[in-house]
Amino acid sequence: MKARQFKLTGILNGIDTEEYNPQSDPNLAVPFSADSLKQKAENKRALQEEMGLPQEKDVMLLGIVSRLVDHKGMDLVKYIGEEMLQEPIQLVILGSGEYLFESFFEEMHRKYPDKVGFVKGFVPPLARKIYAGADTFLMPSKSEPCGLAQMVALRYGTIPIVRATGGLKDSIQDLGGEGGNGFTFQSYNAHDMLGAIKRALHLYGDKEAWKKAVVHGMECDFSWKKSAGEYVAMYRKILEG
Repeated sequence: MKARQFKLTGILNGIDTEEYNPQSDPNLAVPFSADSLKQKAENKRALQEEMGLPQEKDVMLLGIVSRLVDHKGMDLVKYIGEEMLQEPIQLVILGSGEYLFESFFEEMHRKYPDKVGFVKGFVPPLARKIYAGADTFLMPSKSEPCGLAQMVALRYGTIPIVRATGGLKDSIQDLGGEGGNGFTFQSYNAHDMLGAIKRALHLYGDKEAWKKAVVHGMECDFSWKKSAGEYVAMYRKILEG
């Protein structure tokens, strides 16, 4: 692959921006846009209620929609789970996978019923509610060719926290720099991930800066129109070459 890298082109996936549209998604408690973020707050309240969590508007709500396997970084979440829950956050998880992680999240829900909500399986309407109602969205993948969830999360005004690998690195730039749209961590390390979560918490405490980050994220273009344009450009280059 390295010897032939001059022949290789990477193009990100896109999302259907009509299918994933917070202004028209029937699964949401109320529709919203970048101009009506008070309605996003109502989706957070509704999600907290559905997941059996206290409806605290100022606590950062962290969402996970994932297969519960090592490859998706669930071992990192398990490793620092207790430490993470000492922070002023609530955690909602939707997913299924290895028994080790399913039982871990079930135990965390029993131990911290006011901080952890867990639904085992995949429930598409609930996934949409998490995308729309959470404040942040965690994707600590070991590797990820592209990933769509981080794009969907941004479409719904939810800031991704991702490991900087593969397509996650290509689509999410850290808010510590110019034009950032999420929080990233480099090494596959649980405390590096926790550091990114704490940085998100710090920004979340600045409501004006957080609102600015959310609006910018919702304006990011991950539509197929953009990706299709890159395919067309590649084909033209082949034909002209």
